[in-house]
Amino acid sequence: MNEKALFAGGCFLGIESLLKALPGVLSTRVGCCGGTTENPSYEEVCSGKTGHAEAVDVVFDPSQISFEKLAKFFFEIHDPTQKDRQGPDVGSQYRSVIFFFSEEQKKTALALIAILREKGIDVQTEVALASVFCPAEKYHQKYYDKTGKQQYCHFWNKKF
Repeated sequence: MNEKALFAGGCFLGIESLLKALPGVLSTRVGCCGGTTENPSYEEVCSGKTGHAEAVDVVFDPSQISFEKLAKFFFEIHDPTQKDRQGPDVGSQYRSVIFFFSEEQKKTALALIAILREKGIDVQTEVALASVFCPAEKYHQKYYDKTGKQQYCHFWNKKF
């Protein structure tokens, strides 16, 4: 049976482009999670006033890739030490969050954060119960596939 994961780590376009390429990832959608406004537009989320974080909803096959491997990769493709920003993108909508769907996912995320902190990495990533995911407008979905552009905001950096 397939499972879901939900990650926020800066611009959702870059996170999606790297996560969707992993073997075992069946689908991805960009959008937002963690806020108070119902079905906000991209512009509303970018204002920072809705409380949402730009996020990527991932459906994966746990027989091919574990949540732990996904979460490790997530930590390695963004800078989890930055609070309310990622590179040049500043605001609470760009914060780092692992939204969990189960206690097992929560425990895994917290254990990975503990490992990183033991390595001297000052992780600012939040771990929060997944709430309503609001998909972004259609033109954002699979953006780099549609435009032929290269993502420039997220890069793999080994941490584990």
